Amino acid sequence: MSTTKAVLNSAIVLYFVICFEILIMISPFAGFFYSAFNPVLLGLAKYPTTKWLSSFFFTHMVVPPNDPLKVVRVMGSVLFLLGIAVFFVCAIQVYSHKFLKRGAVLKGFYRWIRHPQYLSLSIAGLGLAILWPRFIVVVLWLLMMLVYYMLSKDEERRMLGQHPDTYSGYMERTGMFLPRGLERSIAFSTVAGKAALFVVISACAIGGAFVLRAYTVRHLPLWTSRNVTALAVLPEDEQMMQHRMPEILNVEPVRSRLKENESYVVYFLPTNYVMQGLIANTGGDWQLYKHHHSIGRFTDWVFHPFSHLGGSHHSVFDPADHSGHSMAAGSVRRLIFLKVSNVVVAEPSDVFAVSAVRTPDFMVDMDVHGLNILDLKHLPLETAWGRVPTPAF
Repeated sequence: MSTTKAVLNSAIVLYFVICFEILIMISPFAGFFYSAFNPVLLGLAKYPTTKWLSSFFFTHMVVPPNDPLKVVRVMGSVLFLLGIAVFFVCAIQVYSHKFLKRGAVLKGFYRWIRHPQYLSLSIAGLGLAILWPRFIVVVLWLLMMLVYYMLSKDEERRMLGQHPDTYSGYMERTGMFLPRGLERSIAFSTVAGKAALFVVISACAIGGAFVLRAYTVRHLPLWTSRNVTALAVLPEDEQMMQHRMPEILNVEPVRSRLKENESYVVYFLPTNYVMQGLIANTGGDWQLYKHHHSIGRFTDWVFHPFSHLGGSHHSVFDPADHSGHSMAAGSVRRLIFLKVSNVVVAEPSDVFAVSAVRTPDFMVDMDVHGLNILDLKHLPLETAWGRVPTPAF
């Protein structure tokens, strides 16, 4: 049983390592991590039946464009922090009882349920799936809950052996992961019933992620004309984008690079937008794992969710303008053009389809009011993280 437990605990560690990709990718260890993990993502992205696992179902680069999506974003932080807080409270209870030799923990959160630590980690995992919303994170979260169930059954067998008099009665009074009365109303006693419950939970989790993705894409601030779809990364730029994009596309150096038989998605953003390296390799200044403090970025992302609902926060803009251009009273914007292939673009949202392939083409820094080009350059085919599948919105 010790070997089984070691394997299960290793699975949990693997889950959190993959979930904390958001932290690792902006750290100096990104190269080491992706040398092992990226082949998995690329393998999944290679086949149409598994490509969705490497895709994202919620905004990460783009500020949530409406109130429901802002609520989801804040809930990601709330669930993660709540789960971690309850976990540590329970850990203090457990280890204090072990140290003081007080026997099984039967009070605090353990008064109502037998495994509040596993429940709290599941809640934190759900929040983490919102903060770093790859589909594979949702799938791994479901597998993690299976692991927690097996670990909890093993722990109960051990506790019955160590404290037979107190723990059997305690099990009669409490539920496993939910209060006894609630758990009895929804849980199944047979193996088939429990399997059916897990299938229902899985369908709700994965199906809900697809629904959230579809809703998010439908509400992105887009502009479209012919074969070009533009996306405003910050909500305050939407009006500027809608008003100026037709003229921008008619500027000769831009127009000459656009091919009629190609489809394009254009990211409309400030020149010093921090996460532009996820879109394309626009320069070394935007390879976050080289130039920014990973721990500070991550904690700010988690602990200050409301600050990320608007574009003025320093986590969206870097305080130092690395672009070398004057912001020209707020009128300078960077437009990153990506070619879209492997999908028929019948409507604007198709450029963000799971099956779509988005390849960096060129970027232009422009004073969008005066239509003056400050910089224009061809882009490499990879993002700042190489071929790692990155968020599309």
